[in-house]
Amino acid sequence: MAAHLYSAFWTKLVWFRRRFGASEMLLKPIRRALAPVILPCLKRRSFRWEGQDLYCFYHPYNMTWAGERAAEIPIAKNFLDGATGKSVLEVGNVLSHYFPITHTVVDKFEVAPKVINQDVLDFRPETHFDLILSISTFEHIGFDDDSVRGSGEKILQAVNHCRSLLTATGRLVLTIPLGYNPDLDDLIASNQWGAEPGRFLYRTGFTQWQECDHPTAVAHPYR
Repeated sequence: MAAHLYSAFWTKLVWFRRRFGASEMLLKPIRRALAPVILPCLKRRSFRWEGQDLYCFYHPYNMTWAGERAAEIPIAKNFLDGATGKSVLEVGNVLSHYFPITHTVVDKFEVAPKVINQDVLDFRPETHFDLILSISTFEHIGFDDDSVRGSGEKILQAVNHCRSLLTATGRLVLTIPLGYNPDLDDLIASNQWGAEPGRFLYRTGFTQWQECDHPTAVAHPYR
């Protein structure tokens, strides 16, 4: 597999600084080093999601307490628990970093046991899925990968391809941070992919999340 900015150390640093800024590049290793101290001190917090109380997820990998993964992981786990005994595909290798999984995972770049290394558009399985999950992955499509197409165009193609992999009653669930990929933000704002209305959360405090409407969500900057 060809080298990519995700796997080459120095190019990854350049990419990270461009996307998140120099201050975040300095803070990330500090948070990682202090994770064993920070995690036991965090207050257990819940947030409302479609009439349920879900608990924020804290984990040292990728510093979930410091970003949207605190809310994304419990939401994804809620959908995953509801698909017990059904066929599940995850686009982007995320959940295996937090707990054991048995479902199929396709990820273009991350090499890991049982992960299928393919662009999702090239993935042609022999079966269909009852649930396709993707956590903070679609914002990178055509934006951080080596695509020569526009990001919005490739994202739409990926969404439609995933839909073609669903069973008749299957569901596609994407969690996405707003304010990261402008093309994706435009797709969500105009609902160009014709999905059911999105659900939105915004962070009101360090580990506090609240349901809101789309205008409220986009009024807040990324992270």
